Amino acid sequence: MAVKKKSSKASTRVVRKPAASGKKAAQQSIQSVIHPASLLSITQLSLEEVQSILALADQLEKEPPIRSEQRLFKRRVALLFYESSTRTRTSFELAAKALGADTTLVSDKSSSIEKGESLKDTGLTLRALGAECIILRSPYSGAPYLLAEATGLPVLNAGDGMHEHPSQALLDLRTILNRLGKSGSISSSTLKGVTITICGDIFHSRVARSNALLLPRLGARVILCGPAPLLPETAAQIAPKDASGSVVIERDFDRALAQSQIVMMLRIQAERLAGLALDLEEYKSRYQANAERIVRYAAKSVIMHPGPMIRGLEITSEVADGPQSVIEEQVRNGVAIRMALIARALSEQSTASGISMRKNSR
Repeated sequence: MAVKKKSSKASTRVVRKPAASGKKAAQQSIQSVIHPASLLSITQLSLEEVQSILALADQLEKEPPIRSEQRLFKRRVALLFYESSTRTRTSFELAAKALGADTTLVSDKSSSIEKGESLKDTGLTLRALGAECIILRSPYSGAPYLLAEATGLPVLNAGDGMHEHPSQALLDLRTILNRLGKSGSISSSTLKGVTITICGDIFHSRVARSNALLLPRLGARVILCGPAPLLPETAAQIAPKDASGSVVIERDFDRALAQSQIVMMLRIQAERLAGLALDLEEYKSRYQANAERIVRYAAKSVIMHPGPMIRGLEITSEVADGPQSVIEEQVRNGVAIRMALIARALSEQSTASGISMRKNSR
């Protein structure tokens, strides 16, 4: 039975599929009502789609504001944030406004969420009020899928629990390609021969997960580095089976640095440690990106950090503010990438094709 979901300018395409039973039928039922322009996981994007988003970001960044503001003039975008955020929330809001859209921010601290309203009911309320796209940040893994299924609207995952942060992976990729002089078309060999170290709290990091799911597909060798409590051995299995690159674990940060063209530092996520004992002084001695270590082992490497930074813990100010750092460039790239994602979500063409959900083949 076809199910119709309504938005002001674009409707969700319902994909008719052969009858199935059991778990497969349930999965098909969920996918059939997810808007095709939702971005819930980086794995749903083909390399061609990644290329299209990067190209659109380039175009929008260069476009005169008077023109870009007409693209989504008076369209309605809701930002639904259940967690604190600076970079992600602000860049999504600025991106939507740069395209001419009206935005509203709903947080768990100043809405009916505080009174116990469910995610589903909040989403349905926003849809009834005229929202055409919802950008969701949630502490619960999988929440964007639930919201997308419940509303039928385009949902953009702005970070869900320990699961994923797909827009961060895209802006990180744009930063990496620009710094390596590899702008243009991308393929499974674009990052062949490039080693990227991601160091820190890998276990709790949705940024690490999305990057580890994307970068090896372009041929990169990704080194995950950190102590065992923050980096289980099973993390090496995260790379998609069809990836041309690889994911490996290296406990020795100095050894990882010596192999890397790109170094991405992650903060210790104290809010997710749940009583895990961690000697911070020992951690700093082994895994901190400080000036002495970078000069000795990674003098030419590009230094990245998705933020927020804890200066003096995983990275020192000398490195964060130094000439090898592209941290502010990452933030700037976030606006262009998120403009592209919002434009994609609300474009008329987004309803012209069926669901494109790559299966995570881990």
